[in-house]
Amino acid sequence: MYDYDLLVVGSANADLVIGVERRPGAGETVLGSDLAVHPGGKGANQAVAAARLGARTALLARVGDDAYGRLLLDSQRSAGVDTVGVLVGGAPTGIALITVDPSGDNSIVVSPGANGRLAPDDVSAAGSLFHASRVVSAQLEIPLETVVEVVRNLAPESRFVLNPSPPRPLPQEVLAACDPLIVNEHEAKVILGSAAVGDGPEDWARILLAKGPRSVVVTLGAEGALVASAEGVTRVPSVKVSAVDTTGAGDAFTAALAFRLGAGESLAEAATYAARVGAATVTKEGAQASFPTAAEVAAR
Repeated sequence: MYDYDLLVVGSANADLVIGVERRPGAGETVLGSDLAVHPGGKGANQAVAAARLGARTALLARVGDDAYGRLLLDSQRSAGVDTVGVLVGGAPTGIALITVDPSGDNSIVVSPGANGRLAPDDVSAAGSLFHASRVVSAQLEIPLETVVEVVRNLAPESRFVLNPSPPRPLPQEVLAACDPLIVNEHEAKVILGSAAVGDGPEDWARILLAKGPRSVVVTLGAEGALVASAEGVTRVPSVKVSAVDTTGAGDAFTAALAFRLGAGESLAEAATYAARVGAATVTKEGAQASFPTAAEVAAR
């Protein structure tokens, strides 16, 4: 059968975080806190989140042959992710430079580095990983042409999950493979473009479905989510918690949903579980450090 419940194809970044009293203006220097370095990137985050839940997970990504690349590999392996698909070299590891002010607002500059070198040929060369995976998940922090190649290499019975972040218009070939396409409000409006009519997420979901995905999930933060398919539109309630840090919650939601879909749950059932995982994530600081285990989710 399948060796992996989930194959994640995507980005791996080192997050460099500095707290500041206020962000500097042009030409200005401000002092900040000690530098904190965390493993991140949407692809790496999703892989760790799924593995923590018990999914047999593999990651296809590219990192640099440097200290940040080793940090990311160590993080994946300690979570139980198979890193056979993580390529090393070609460019420095991707970096996110993040400043955070006392209110929690942040400014982020991303240097894609090795993420931008994850090429279609790398996907083609990893055909055995695709055929061994029940579900394949991707995001858009890697080149779009690489995501297109992911779709072309899917095994006949596998399922493709896409979170189009950062959002951009998608080719029909990619849209048609999504089952589901997972978007928040901002991502939905970018993909809909001039077709963004209607005031509510139910409207966005129906119009997105008409563009070709087999199913759609719209995440609504504290208001939960909704799922849409040919069977109709269903609301998924939120889980009430005291949020400490929302970093990585979307990645945890996507990973949990993809895992549970592969386990045979319906879209609504998988989204309900994913909402619980996302809620558990926001009760702790950080991204990967905050991802819960299956036992922690069950205990909530």
